[in-house]
Amino acid sequence: MSRIMLTAAVCMAGLLAELPMTAAADHYQVRTLGSLGGTSSSGSSINRFGLVSGNSNLPGDQTQHAALWLSGSAFDLGTLGGPNSAIAWPVKNDYGVLVGIAETAQMDPLGENWSCYIFFATGNPSGHICRGFVWRWGHMQALPTLGGNNGFATGANDFGLAVGWAENTVHDSTCDPVSHQVLQFKPVVYGPGDDDIHALPLIGTDTSGAATAINNRGQIVGISGLCDQAIGRYTAIHAVLWQDGKATDLGNLGVPAWNTPMAINERGVVVGFADVANPGGAAALYTHAFVWTPAGGMRDLGTLPKDATSQALGINGQGTIVGQSCDSLGACHAVMWRNGRIVDLNSPQVTSGVSGQLWSANDINDAGVITGQLLNPVTKVYSTFVAVPDGL
Repeated sequence: MSRIMLTAAVCMAGLLAELPMTAAADHYQVRTLGSLGGTSSSGSSINRFGLVSGNSNLPGDQTQHAALWLSGSAFDLGTLGGPNSAIAWPVKNDYGVLVGIAETAQMDPLGENWSCYIFFATGNPSGHICRGFVWRWGHMQALPTLGGNNGFATGANDFGLAVGWAENTVHDSTCDPVSHQVLQFKPVVYGPGDDDIHALPLIGTDTSGAATAINNRGQIVGISGLCDQAIGRYTAIHAVLWQDGKATDLGNLGVPAWNTPMAINERGVVVGFADVANPGGAAALYTHAFVWTPAGGMRDLGTLPKDATSQALGINGQGTIVGQSCDSLGACHAVMWRNGRIVDLNSPQVTSGVSGQLWSANDINDAGVITGQLLNPVTKVYSTFVAVPDGL
């Protein structure tokens, strides 16, 4: 990214710095953002200043790069030398620091199907080593591991700390041979120095886990379980909150698998998704969105009428939650939960300017601006969108 674009980003941040903190709006104006040339892009994160970041396919849809959007245009953040990169989680840093995942040019010597591949364009393993990255001021830098090959970064706060998960050198018998996972991986905190990495404790006798989000109070959420396939499932036996070096089990919705926090706000409210009882058993991904509070524990947020699954993906400081609700065939709607009630963002009473179907709402900032992914049902193109409250 050029210095001109970076200057524009700083200026935009300054202009938006006084955005009010609002409760959930009654009505939103929706607009779509540009792409890097492929037929799929998605906004994963929007910070307090309205900076949207996420990912976009390149022409041909065989590779995908992490992207940020300025004035509606997508800017390519590059990779670490390999074919793919992405910002897959709500990052939440308010000073232009972004974290995500990127492949290197080196092939994985153990042939692992590491966590990253499901977030890339084809959804198939490429064989490349994947590392967590930090991006600041136009430069992408690989984050360290715990001695193993691969890592992953999800979120960052405003005090120089990022979170994710990283492999160590332990060959773990609880890893899943079908997915070719070999090494243990631990939830980690990166920072404050570029080479600093610290593993977080797990629950009980668990062997692997991941950290998925961090707030400015230093509260971290994530998962703890077995090595398994390094993608949810039995790695997410426990949903976890880490505070003051202690791991707390957040409970579940009845099944010891896929219990995954996605975001935590400054009040310590956690949202995510958890497996619920279904005929496929715990190995089948059949989730409901949840919200967790210290006073109320984990609560099922449910789905839209007639839908089968849901996920809560983002939450702002006022407690407005966004995510998606999907039917049994996999058709999804972007949704919002406010005052305990689920709202379809595709409703004309809620949004205007929608050309297509709002597929997933991935994050919401304290001004109530939402980003996510929109599907054009005619062209089958998935685009990044922002939904801005009326009057903002």
